[in-house]
Amino acid sequence: MLPEFVEYAAWLAALRTRYTPIQSSTLRTFTIGPAAAEVEGQLTFQDDYILDIWELLDLNERTIRYYSYELEHRGKRLWWYDSQEHPNNPALASTHPHHKHTPPDIKHNRIPAPGISFTEPNLPFLIKEIEQLIQEKS
Repeated sequence: MLPEFVEYAAWLAALRTRYTPIQSSTLRTFTIGPAAAEVEGQLTFQDDYILDIWELLDLNERTIRYYSYELEHRGKRLWWYDSQEHPNNPALASTHPHHKHTPPDIKHNRIPAPGISFTEPNLPFLIKEIEQLIQEKS
């Protein structure tokens, strides 16, 4: 279960102080009714990595209903995670509906996403993945 919305929004606002590779954040949180909220914006990391973030939150259930996380590097999309269902793809069954799109055919090449959830914040997992990518490139 996610923290209460006010706590989650404060945690998101403080990401830059918790993770040193994050250089800037445009994340915004806002309610869109009594039972829903959105998180949207970008985290910019060192070496020109940009994580584009969108989450639709269910405030009553304290869950993420839908999400999209896309990583770009100097204008090239490296990967993205989403929860669009693909029930006819048995390779994704282990983490259904969570999956990651990866090259070479990024739109159609999907792999399971065991670190992604509707019930826990996903950004620590994603930030760690980006930190590892930055370390590998240096």
